Amino acid sequence: MTRPAGPANQPAAADDARTALHRLRAEVAKAVVGQDAVVTGLVIALLCRGHILLEGVPGVAKTLLVRTFAAALDLDAKRLQFTPDLMPGDVTGSLVFDPRTAAFTFREGPVFTNLLLADEANRTPPKTQSALLEVMEERQVSVEGTPRPLPQPFIVVATQNPVEYEGTYPLPEAQLDRFLLKLTVPLPTRDEELGVLRAHHAGFDPRDLAAAGVRRVATAADLAVGREAVGRVGVAEPVLGYIVDLCRATRVSPSLELGASPRGATALLLTAKAWAWLAGRDYVTPDDVKAVARAALRHRVRLRPEAELEGVTTDAVLDAVLGTVPTPR
Repeated sequence: MTRPAGPANQPAAADDARTALHRLRAEVAKAVVGQDAVVTGLVIALLCRGHILLEGVPGVAKTLLVRTFAAALDLDAKRLQFTPDLMPGDVTGSLVFDPRTAAFTFREGPVFTNLLLADEANRTPPKTQSALLEVMEERQVSVEGTPRPLPQPFIVVATQNPVEYEGTYPLPEAQLDRFLLKLTVPLPTRDEELGVLRAHHAGFDPRDLAAAGVRRVATAADLAVGREAVGRVGVAEPVLGYIVDLCRATRVSPSLELGASPRGATALLLTAKAWAWLAGRDYVTPDDVKAVARAALRHRVRLRPEAELEGVTTDAVLDAVLGTVPTPR
């Protein structure tokens, strides 16, 4: 495959930023065992200014993962537990009357942060989900006609429990499509789980990350430099065509009733560029596209009911698509 035109050498600042971001995996591993793929996904989301949907059973350290990641990047993080009685103002903030001044003042909601952990986002009603969706899209809160921009960087990390649906409000496709990536948080292997037990036996406290040795290894400035470098990553025309062909193939798959939208193709392009840059290249290869395809597309497609009954999974369908669409050379 012909290498596209691009910068001959990445600036030294971009190399330093990439090195700093690579250190995140080792730093997060001091508190969270065996989640390198999720950490990489979080880095990609920040580089692409996108949001993440995390799916995993309770007890796999999703909250600890986000807190540790934020601490290693020196970013502010807040957690919001979504419940059926949560109101939009509880997310965005609201005007509060101050009797001392006889005036209304704005009290910021938890969205005024860098990393918002929206825990069990599908447990809140559609009205509150819509408020979160607006914040994700606009990156600002408007109250009484006054826009209030959110801190930068800002991403939402929403979680879902894949095995418990009682009392939930499934996220609509329009909202799912606005998450850049959907990452699965797997159960640890036996050796990893032994490591977790040994750490707790030795006195590890998940509420005290400093005592666990977690320190800042990268900053928002590194992310800003990395974001600019990702924007300069070249993509050859055959690779652009490959991304389009993959998304179009999901729309005609017999196992799917909903395929990936053009927004999905854009997400696949952006995340492939970030993956390529983190790998030390200034151009995207088809393998970069394949590496991020499942995470970028699995929440944008919907299985047919008969396929679900047969035990087909979205990842299996995407694997079939990746295996049948011709790879450019």
